[in-house]
Amino acid sequence: MMGIAKLIVKELWHRKVNFLLGVLAVTTAVAFFVAFHTAARASERETARLMLSMGYNLHVIAGEADVGGYLLTGVPDKTMPQEYLDKLASQKKISYNHLLATLDGKIDWRGMGIILTGIAPEVCPPGQKKPPMVFEIKSGTAYVGHQIAERFQIEKGQTIVLSGKSLKVERCLAESGGADDVRIQCSLSDAQEILNLPGRLSEIQAVDCLCYLEDGDPVAILRKQIGEILPGAQVLQVKSLAEARAKQRQMIRKIFAVMIPFVVVACGVWIGVLAIMNVRDRQQEIGLLRALGYNAGPIMFLFVGKAVLTGVLGAVAGFAVGTVLGLEFGPNIFKITAQTMLRPEWSIFVQACVLAPLFAVVAGFVPTMIAVTYDPAATLREE
Repeated sequence: MMGIAKLIVKELWHRKVNFLLGVLAVTTAVAFFVAFHTAARASERETARLMLSMGYNLHVIAGEADVGGYLLTGVPDKTMPQEYLDKLASQKKISYNHLLATLDGKIDWRGMGIILTGIAPEVCPPGQKKPPMVFEIKSGTAYVGHQIAERFQIEKGQTIVLSGKSLKVERCLAESGGADDVRIQCSLSDAQEILNLPGRLSEIQAVDCLCYLEDGDPVAILRKQIGEILPGAQVLQVKSLAEARAKQRQMIRKIFAVMIPFVVVACGVWIGVLAIMNVRDRQQEIGLLRALGYNAGPIMFLFVGKAVLTGVLGAVAGFAVGTVLGLEFGPNIFKITAQTMLRPEWSIFVQACVLAPLFAVVAGFVPTMIAVTYDPAATLREE
């Protein structure tokens, strides 16, 4: 066996170009895989974060609420118990991310009709921690819409009074061109006190996580899941937001699913061609080894050993190149998730060190079998 190992080393040194080209092929395959894998994960998270800016696409309102009126005004005419939020938040089987409970009410303030919205801290599914989609409002503070602030010359730091409740203005919001311009936002507990609706909610908003569901109706699934927990609630989905989010994330996943196999197959063909060239160049050597008494096992070990060494070196080099490329160019592309998602994937390194040698062996399988079954008499006759 030591003699065969020496032959492998000598062959590598004698045919350095062929060996380096093989290592380059494996390096290319591994580097592309590592870079694409890193980019795919970052792209998926980046897309998810960007799509979250579109807002919540799932709304749970009281069963007695008038859906038509809610769709027209955005404010349900009936409320539901605050315990509904706790029930949903404690469930692990519901397909959602980000739960936000609110209490809305239309009131007249200083002769102007406004919307008062109380917002509870955002809740994530059990065992998960995600950055909130909206700012958290502390008790005793208020965020004032643009039209209200402009009309009454309200500035940050001032105190406003709503139904006897004093609130300090934390921020005057920029113009949105929508209902938020005539809305004052405060904490849920403050809104419940101002509207005299203790322990009540107007709606629970959420983001469904059925983006990768290609078969079935997401709304039906969500209504079934939530209906089992909140039998008296109505579930509405903003289909345009949900479908846009789902299609975008599915497209990103499919792009990388197509690109990676293409690169791997191309590099496999590359390695196979190099192996065939290697066998052709070593026909006389193989014939002499067989004539000297070496059987098929050692001959196979020559080629398999070279393939394994090629795969290991290619895996190490490919992981390094792919990681450097991902860390170098990733932050310029994935600006939101660069800090959290772009990092060396050591689990991929372990997989590459195992799979790349196997990949090289498989790619060179046919040339190896040709070498093992080569008739030494044919070579001797040629000589």
